[in-house]
Amino acid sequence: MTEPANHDQAALWNGRSGSAWVDTRVALDQMFVPLARFLIDRAHEVQRDVPSGRLLDVGCGTGGATLAVASALRERWKSTGADISAPMIEIARARAAHARAPVEFLCADAQTHDFPPASFDLVVSRLGVMFFDDPVAAFANLRASARPGAFLHALAWRSPAENPFMTVAERAAMPMLPAMPARVPGAPGQFGFADRDRVKGILEAGGWTGIALTPVHFDCAFALSDLREYSGRLGPVGLALAQMPSHERERVIDAVVAAYAPFVSGSEVRFTAACWHLSARAPA
Repeated sequence: MTEPANHDQAALWNGRSGSAWVDTRVALDQMFVPLARFLIDRAHEVQRDVPSGRLLDVGCGTGGATLAVASALRERWKSTGADISAPMIEIARARAAHARAPVEFLCADAQTHDFPPASFDLVVSRLGVMFFDDPVAAFANLRASARPGAFLHALAWRSPAENPFMTVAERAAMPMLPAMPARVPGAPGQFGFADRDRVKGILEAGGWTGIALTPVHFDCAFALSDLREYSGRLGPVGLALAQMPSHERERVIDAVVAAYAPFVSGSEVRFTAACWHLSARAPA
């Protein structure tokens, strides 16, 4: 493993945030099934031109999307998932072993990791490319790892205003957690790639060609029974709550869960994810 350049993100995802994602991975994988299906469709399009090759999934987390895309591409493709979070990679490797899937998982910072040069035919990411300290360096490193003409297909969140579900918890908790830090536009994090022109410039500076950012929407859902843990463990609210005594924490979570009422339908929580589809090619 190459020493990560993203020290803050490495600390976050190897600490409380990584543990929270590991503990809520079933709900998160269910929530993001439509995004994984989208990437599978893009992989099948690539496969028509490249019947066999190598896949890299950036920011693969606990491996759900990696395994889904690898299964769709079948045995003629070799697949690798990379993530900065050791706890999540540990789960991903266990899932691959349980499924007997020949997928390699690397605990690696994709911004600096020494991937084999010119080796990947397809680079994908399900919401994993917005966390780089130096995104231009990261996409240049990914481009160096891609074969000439290789394809890039990644999904990233659009703006908070277009994703009201994703800010319910912090809006509801803010009166009770006034010290919770505000999100900084363009900073590494969930909405770091919200600005279309900025992202296009990052990809261009990273050496990619044929760049397109297309708005896409996904109808997402997960079990209502998972809402309390989801709202109390993840994101800025989850980090803030981890510092509080349990009785105060439960009071905040009660208020946050109640704020999700507009998104509850029967036994499910439903929302629309507004994302960018980043597509590009490595220079031929």
